Parts: sequence; C-alpha cells; structure tokens
Amino acid sequence: MHWQTSRYSIDLSTPKVMGIVNVTPDSFSDGGQHASHRAAVAHCERLLKDGADILDIGGESTRPGAPALPLDEELARVLPVVRHAVTLGVPVSVDTYKPQVMQAALDLGADIINDVWALRWRSPDNALAGRDVVAAHPRCGVCLMHMHREPQTMQQAPMQGDVLPQVLSFLELCAQDLHAQGVEKTRICIDPGIGFGKTVPQNFTLLARQLELGALGYAVLVGWSRKSSLAAVTQRSLASVATLDNRDRLVPSTTAAVLAVQCGAHIVRVHDVRETVQALKVLAAMRQVLGAAPGIGDPVGA
Repeated sequence: MHWQTSRYSIDLSTPKVMGIVNVTPDSFSDGGQHASHRAAVAHCERLLKDGADILDIGGESTRPGAPALPLDEELARVLPVVRHAVTLGVPVSVDTYKPQVMQAALDLGADIINDVWALRWRSPDNALAGRDVVAAHPRCGVCLMHMHREPQTMQQAPMQGDVLPQVLSFLELCAQDLHAQGVEKTRICIDPGIGFGKTVPQNFTLLARQLELGALGYAVLVGWSRKSSLAAVTQRSLASVATLDNRDRLVPSTTAAVLAVQCGAHIVRVHDVRETVQALKVLAAMRQVLGAAPGIGDPVGA
C-alpha cells in the first residue's frame, strides 16, 4: 500500500512515524516549548534526526476544552514553519481544520492535510470547505479523523454504545464524499480519533478491533501519544492522572504505538520519535525472524 501525497508516494509496507510539531503556547503535551518559529524549526530538524518519516505541524490546540484560534493567528504560527519544513526532504503534514490554512499550506508545498474535523468544518461565511480545497488539489494526501462533537465539548458527553461501528460508518461516509469529488482512494488515510470524545474503554476497544478499521482499505493513522487514556490505566489514582508529566507517559505511549502497528496501523503520530522508532525496530526484528512482513503484521493474540 502507498499513500499518495503532494510530492511523495509514501510506501506503507513498513510502518511510518509521524513526528508532532506543536506551534502552540497551550499544547497539553509540551507546554508550548515549540511555540516560537525558531523553536519549531529546530524541533522539526531534531525529529528528523530522531527518525521521523513525516512531520505534522499544527498551530491550534485540540485538547478537550481548548478555545478556537482566530484564522490570522493560526496562519502566522503555521506558515513560516511549513515554509521551512518543505525544504527538509520529507512529507509535511499540516494539522488544521480551517480551509484557508489548508489552502495556504498547500500553496507552500505541504503534502498532507490532517483534519480532526474530517473536512466537515466550514468557514463562518460558508464560502469555503476543506473538502473543496482537498478535492481541487491534484495530489495532496488527507487524513480524515473521527471526532465526537467538538474540542470544546467532546469530553463533557462522550460517545455511547458500541464505538467501532459508529467510527467505521462515519469515516467510510467521509471518504466516500471525497471519492464523489474525484479524490482517489490512495490519497486518503483514516484515523479513529483516540481520545476525541471517547471513554477510556472505548479507546482501547478501538485498539483491540483496529483491524476492522483497516478492512475499509484505506491507510490507517493512529495517535495514542501522551493521551489521558494511557495515564488513566497506568496510574493508581485519578488524582495522579492530571499531574502525570511527559516522562511518565513515555513508556505507555511507546507501548501503545507498537500495539497499534501490531494491530494494523500504517502510521503512528507521536511526540517521542526516537523512542518510538527504536521500539518499532524491535518489532520489525521479531517479525523478520518469524518470516512475517516487516511492516504490517498479525494482530496481537492471533
């Protein structure tokens, strides 16, 4: 399988690591460490040295309860970093739901649009939609993510019932809408949206049944990195979850990334690139000895 993007056809026969570049002062995971242009550019280069295959640049936090960011401010944060990142020789993804940001980033040479709204959000004047921007581009890749409700409210009333059929149906419909606008299947990647309006058990259900998501035939991207569900199952009390720092989330995050790949993920979106790359090399070595394909393998327990 290959994921077609603006400048690259990404070979997914081996799992790919997408490194997160948060150009945000209020990120839940890195506290705005890379909010300045200089810091974000340096972080891009550091992630590549650590082994990242793809860079994912975002200017607006989508943590639960995060306020919306004005368009002009997001453009000012993201575009200078994208302008540099596209010179580094790897696919560049832009994490945004705003059509204007998508268009500006693609005009600079970005390869992928990674949208938590799955291209459903429209500008206030209803003049432009993300799906129109993507459909008008001849080659860009797109990642469609499932999100229940919106960042401001998604954890106030999480999903109910069997999570997988709901996520499958949503993502399939979103992908079909793009097909109808002429976007080829090879350009589309899907993401179940771990933590976006789901309970802890629902998130782990999505992991355990991830192969069913892959059966849709699209590339699968998963982001478990530093998510609160990992803290919830590794801490002795709920009170300790909120104070858990990034070092404490490293081992659970890396473990979840390896399990996601073992369960069929083609791309894992992570903060801790070096450790994730190392862990996936161990998995690849085991598969090679067993005679399995070094990329996507059998689910855990098969």
